[in-house]
Amino acid sequence: MREERNYTRWEAPEALKEVDCKEFGGERALFATGGLELRRCVFHEGESALKCCRDIVADGCRFEGKYPFWHVDGFRITDCVFTPGARAALWYSRNLVMKDTRVDAPKMFREMENLYLENVTVPDAQETLWSCRGVTLRDVEVKGADYLFAHSADIDIDGYRQEGNYSFQYCRDVVIRNAVIHSKDAFWETDNVTVYDSEIDGEYLGWHSRNLRLVRCRINGTQPLCYCENLVMEDCVMGPECDLAFEDSSLRATVVSQIVSVKNPRTGSLKALSIGEIITDRNILAPADCRIETEI
Repeated sequence: MREERNYTRWEAPEALKEVDCKEFGGERALFATGGLELRRCVFHEGESALKCCRDIVADGCRFEGKYPFWHVDGFRITDCVFTPGARAALWYSRNLVMKDTRVDAPKMFREMENLYLENVTVPDAQETLWSCRGVTLRDVEVKGADYLFAHSADIDIDGYRQEGNYSFQYCRDVVIRNAVIHSKDAFWETDNVTVYDSEIDGEYLGWHSRNLRLVRCRINGTQPLCYCENLVMEDCVMGPECDLAFEDSSLRATVVSQIVSVKNPRTGSLKALSIGEIITDRNILAPADCRIETEI
C-alpha cells in the first residue's frame, strides 16, 4: 500500500541575518550556523561551507568548493551557480527550495527529503537525485543524466526535459507530465509510475515495472514494455522502432498507431490501429490469453 505523504514547500523565517557580497574559502566556513540570508556571496575552493546549518537563504551566490550543503534543514537557493568544483553539493538534507539556478556540478541531491526545484538547469546530471523522497520538479532540464533518480520516491514532475540513460530505476510513486525523456532503460523495476502527455525515446522502456501507466504518450525504441506487471496504456502512439513489444507482460493497452511487432504478451488486452507482426511461440508464459484487437 502506498504511504500518503504531505510535503509542503519550505518558507524562510522572517528574521534572518543579512550577509552581502562576502567571499568565503577553506573548510567549513559557516559550519553549523543558521538564520542567514546570503546575497551575492562567493564560496571559493574548500569543503563543507554550510554543513549542519538550518534556515539558510542564498540569492545570487556562487559555489566553487565541494559539499557546501550537507546535513542542512530548511534552505532556499535562488539565482545561484554551482560550478563543477562544487560536486556533490547537496546531500543528507531536507526542506529545499531551488529556483532559477544552474548546476554544473555532478552528483547532486542525495539522500534528501522534500525538494522543490523550479527553472533549474543541470548540464551534468550523472548520478543525481539518488534515494530522495518528496521531489517536485517544475520546468527543469537535465543532460548527461545517467542513473538519474535511482531509488527515489514520491516524485511530481511537470515541464521536464532529459537526456541520459538508466533513469528512474527502482523508483516508486511517480507522476510525470509534459516531459521529453531520452533515456535507454528508463523506468526499470519501478512501482506506481504514471506519465501523461510526454515523449519517451529509448530502448527497453519499463522492463520489470509494476503498475506503470502511460497516458497520451509517444514512445519509441526497441523492445519496449516487456516483463511488466499491470501495464496500462491509454491513447498512446508507438514509433517505428517499437518492435518485439510487451513480451511476458500483463497489460491493458490502447495504442492509436501501428505497432511494428508484438511478442508473447502474457495476459490482458491490447488494442492498436494495426500490428505488423504478432509473434506467439513456445516461449509464451501462462496464461497466454492476451486479447489482441486491431482497427480501433
